[in-house]
Amino acid sequence: MHNTDPVFKFCRNILVSLKQEQCFSSVPPQPVPPLAQTLQGYLRALEPLLPPEELNHTRRMVQEFGRQGGLGAQLQEDLERRARHTKNWISDWWVQWAYLESRQPLPVHSNPAISLPRRDYNDWRSQLVFASKLIAAVLDFKAKIKTGQLPVEYMRGKPLCMELYPLLFSSCRIPGPKHDYIAHYGRARRSPTHITVVRNYQFFQLEVYNSDGSRMTESQIHSQLLRIRSQSWKTDKEPMGILTSEHRHTWGQAYNRLLRDKLNKESVRMIETGLFSLCLDSPVMRISDEKYASRKAAQVLHGGGTFSNSGNRWFDKTLQFVVGEDGSWGLLYEQATAEGPPIATLLDHILEKPDPKRAPLVPLPMPKKLYFNIDREIKRDIEQAKQNLDILINDLDVNVFNFKKFGKELPKRHNMSPNSFIQVALQLVYYRVHNEVVPACDIASQRMFRGGRTEYIRSPTNQTLKFILAFDDPSVSREAKLQLFREAVDAYTELTTQALNGQGIDRHLLGLKLQAIEQGLSIPKIFMDTAYGLATHWKLRTGQVPANTDSVMCFGPLVPDGYAACYNPQADHVHFSIIAFNCCEDTNAERFAHTLKDTLCQLQELLQPTV
Repeated sequence: MHNTDPVFKFCRNILVSLKQEQCFSSVPPQPVPPLAQTLQGYLRALEPLLPPEELNHTRRMVQEFGRQGGLGAQLQEDLERRARHTKNWISDWWVQWAYLESRQPLPVHSNPAISLPRRDYNDWRSQLVFASKLIAAVLDFKAKIKTGQLPVEYMRGKPLCMELYPLLFSSCRIPGPKHDYIAHYGRARRSPTHITVVRNYQFFQLEVYNSDGSRMTESQIHSQLLRIRSQSWKTDKEPMGILTSEHRHTWGQAYNRLLRDKLNKESVRMIETGLFSLCLDSPVMRISDEKYASRKAAQVLHGGGTFSNSGNRWFDKTLQFVVGEDGSWGLLYEQATAEGPPIATLLDHILEKPDPKRAPLVPLPMPKKLYFNIDREIKRDIEQAKQNLDILINDLDVNVFNFKKFGKELPKRHNMSPNSFIQVALQLVYYRVHNEVVPACDIASQRMFRGGRTEYIRSPTNQTLKFILAFDDPSVSREAKLQLFREAVDAYTELTTQALNGQGIDRHLLGLKLQAIEQGLSIPKIFMDTAYGLATHWKLRTGQVPANTDSVMCFGPLVPDGYAACYNPQADHVHFSIIAFNCCEDTNAERFAHTLKDTLCQLQELLQPTV
């Protein structure tokens, strides 16, 4: 029963905003770590990576930067002042610097994809039934946020900042010449009530609420999706969505050309303001079961190419759900607004059953197809974007697998953190494949703090290096190796705790650098040093999916000669996705994945010898 009394609505909205305000204010502000602590941590992080003479050179530079009354101390003071006068001293800078100013294409380089276990169907009828359930579940989740019913999340007993949740819907990244920006349309008094459905490269505006404000039922949504299907038999000649896969500067120019036309402007606005997008994909080419998991994940990540489903995407959109005709499904999200843990919470909700609702007997308006006027220039832009996206996709080396020998229960039985266990294993694998240790970053949430986003947990540590060098040395006893392994895992766990408590080093160093730039000072020498360049050339980009489901997350490497390694540890198995670029002769995702499987088995043997 929906109460339409305006006074009731007004009072309810005030209660909801008070409840949300309460939740935001119960979270403390993010601290600025002490300067000496960060500089010490930075030098410690460089020890396993640099030869002694380079390390000494950098140590002198760091000491100069950190001396009393020096430049570092002045910038630290300014950062602390900034922290007192802003909601969060680093988050806005981080989003601007890491995402909005990056000019790289969003697919692969930025937008993470989550591929979920295949649904048990292989036909378009079941595809639309499942898509209707999914839409209904997402709308129920949105309603929970709006009415303040989403329970506050906790980590290690502390409440988390929940302010990202309302921003997930009706938001979109907008390309600009020097940097992008984020448009949030959900805050308007009359917030949008439609989603965008894309099929065969054609975009449709689908209203998902009835006139009384109630969400449409699954059967109503289903009948609308049937109408959309009947209006999109043929593939559109011009896949407009491909434009959003371009280099951001190129897309920014094409975007301005596109919006000169009134019809185009209206159509683009509808996509941007929609609550989220639903991509109804045609089947993924079926190959061997072993390769299918990789193909399915790649399909969510980039659409499979211009001859496949890449035209069914609008990569700037914060949330895109992908539902394939062959039972494959997943979601793609834009990182400037969304991040892993809130997305995992949303997915957990989707996998519960949506509330059944009775369908009111009212005729539904026809879903509105969005049209575009395509002139010669825009046609040329699309052709160029198609070529560039296919080049990017062909350069991608994706290897997704399920490691079934053990899961997170094994490290737990030996009093080890499963995440730290896997991180040390990844370092060992990299060393075995490439004969060197390299900077790796793992993501730690900063949502224990108001407006907090993420921090890096960086490795390798000195303890990890010692363990790696001993592991393949036959002269070292098993007991000694086990002890070194424990020390490496514990050292990583300690770094994780520091990062979660707002005492990581990477965001702080970035803040000091950006503070200098903001004040018009020349960039401090410490950041121009080759050691800083090496320490932030992340050859190993890693991420754990905090999900209760058998999902696989994937994204591209941060550097051309690097890897991206994502993992989702379940009780007795671990899902991995390893991605590298073909253009780099040194990296090879298949070799890395193969070495990872062997190494994990050997670590199991180290903990539980079979002889």
